[in-house]
Amino acid sequence: MKNLLTRRTIRKYAHKEVDEQLLNRLLGEAARTQTMGNLQLYSVIVTRSREMKQQLAPAHFNQPMVTEAPVVLTICADFNRTSFWAKCRKAEPGYDNFLSFLNAATDALLYTQTLCNLMDEEGLGYCFLGTTVYQPQMIIDALHLPQLTMPVATLTVGWPAEEPPLSDRLPLASFVHEERYNDYMGADIDTYYNYKEQLEENRHFVSINHKETLAQVFTDLRYTRKDNEAMSKGLIAALRQQGFLAQSGVGGNY
Repeated sequence: MKNLLTRRTIRKYAHKEVDEQLLNRLLGEAARTQTMGNLQLYSVIVTRSREMKQQLAPAHFNQPMVTEAPVVLTICADFNRTSFWAKCRKAEPGYDNFLSFLNAATDALLYTQTLCNLMDEEGLGYCFLGTTVYQPQMIIDALHLPQLTMPVATLTVGWPAEEPPLSDRLPLASFVHEERYNDYMGADIDTYYNYKEQLEENRHFVSINHKETLAQVFTDLRYTRKDNEAMSKGLIAALRQQGFLAQSGVGGNY
C-alpha cells in the first residue's frame, strides 16, 4: 500500500501479469473523477500483446519499460465518441477546434491522475511517459486512432521489481502564490532550487555532462529549443490531421 508521500516512478516490473479484473475495476473507479459537462472526454487503449508494445516503443524512444511492462495504457483526449453520439441524436457537434482539444486533454489527464492514485493504493507500479506528445503520429498510426482522438498520456503498469529513491520536489513556497502571482527574484530562485542543485546525484549529473549548472543540463541537453520546436511542429500537424484544428488558425509558422 502506497500514498502520495511515498510515490515512486517504477520502470522495472516483476514477471507477473496484472489481473484483467483488477485493472478493469480501477479503470472503472477512475471514471468518477471530474469531467467537463459530465461528458468523459477520454478513451483508454489497453495494450498487453508484445507485438503492439513493440509498435508503440519507437514513439517512446524505445524506453525498455514500454516492452517489459505487463500493460501499457494509452489515454486519449476523445471528442470522437461524443461527436458521434451528437450526430446519432440529431445534434450538430462543433468540436473540431483547439478549445475542444484542451477540454478533452484536461479530462484525459484528470482521469490519468485519478487512475494513478488508485493504482498506488493497490500497490501497482507505473511510469508516466511524457513522450506521448513528442511523436504522437506514431501512436495514432499504431493504435488506429480516428479523427478527434489524440493521445495525451501513457502509463506503463505492473507489479514493482524495484524501489527507487523518492524524487526531490520544490518547496511549497516556490509554487503557491497568495492572492496574486508574485514574480520571482534571484534570491527566491537561490532559496527554492538550492536543495535540488546540491543533491549529490544532480551535482554528478552536471559534472558528467560537462556543464556549469543543473539548469544548463535541461536547456542544453534534455529539453532543447531545437527539439521543442521540432516536436511542436509534429504535435500541431497531428492535431490538424486528427481534426482538432480544422477551423482554427493555431499553428502560426508551423
